[in-house]
Amino acid sequence: MRETRADTRQALLQALALHVLLFAAMFAGLRWTRDHAAAPAAGEVIEADLVDPSALSAPMQRALQREPEQPAEPPPPAEPEPPLPAPLPEPVADAPLPPPVPDPAPVEQPAVQRDAPSPDVAKVPREQDARRKPPPQADLDAQRQAAAERERQRKLAEVSRQLAQARRERTQAEMRAQQLEDARTQQPVDMSRAAPPPGNRGPDQSLLAQYKAALQQAIARRWTRPESVPLGQPCKVAIRQLPGGDVVSAVAEPSCPYDELGRRSVETAVLKASPLPYAGFEDVFARTITFNFQAEDR
Repeated sequence: MRETRADTRQALLQALALHVLLFAAMFAGLRWTRDHAAAPAAGEVIEADLVDPSALSAPMQRALQREPEQPAEPPPPAEPEPPLPAPLPEPVADAPLPPPVPDPAPVEQPAVQRDAPSPDVAKVPREQDARRKPPPQADLDAQRQAAAERERQRKLAEVSRQLAQARRERTQAEMRAQQLEDARTQQPVDMSRAAPPPGNRGPDQSLLAQYKAALQQAIARRWTRPESVPLGQPCKVAIRQLPGGDVVSAVAEPSCPYDELGRRSVETAVLKASPLPYAGFEDVFARTITFNFQAEDR
């Protein structure tokens, strides 16, 4: 026969009940033994010596054989006198009873529904709904504008930092003042509309086009287009450089349509692209040029 879980549970309960009964019987026996223990006699310890009566003297033997005298009976107790009767209470004049207090008029209590919600409890869902309710559109627009302005300021600060770092790197080039004397007096070459000088048929137009393409590619590799600058929009940048392509300075002209962030990003890209392409373009090289940079992604 297979033992089930109910049989196991019943056996455990019976064993537990048996242990409880044994514990109760043991506790009762210990208590009964403690309550019925013989109390020790109070007083001093009595000592006695065993003596052979034949070894006593004749007067002692006669005293032992004499019967003990019976104690005199105590006189009977006197009968108590009967108690005197208690005096009757003096008659007290009847005091007037206070007038009865009328019961207060019953006041009708408003009917209370047992399941009606409490005002405090009903207020909680309304507050939760108010928290879940989205803020007005004007607040959302203000938050978006503030976030966009913070992002713009962050990018502007980053570009300013990069520009300052690039300018510090060009400090050594500024020290070559002697080499820049002729660059200050020389008219800048507008590479967006460069015309060949008279005589000798002018510079090679294909080489000039290649030089402008090389400058565009070198600067675009170092430039990260801001979101405010649309693709394909040009910006004229005045670049001063040394032979070899080392950039001395780069300044966006006032006619550049970029915003402040876009202008600084182009200037930083020109400084980072230093040295600009030079080898192979010596015939079309100029110390001061106005380059028409085109906005494009890398």
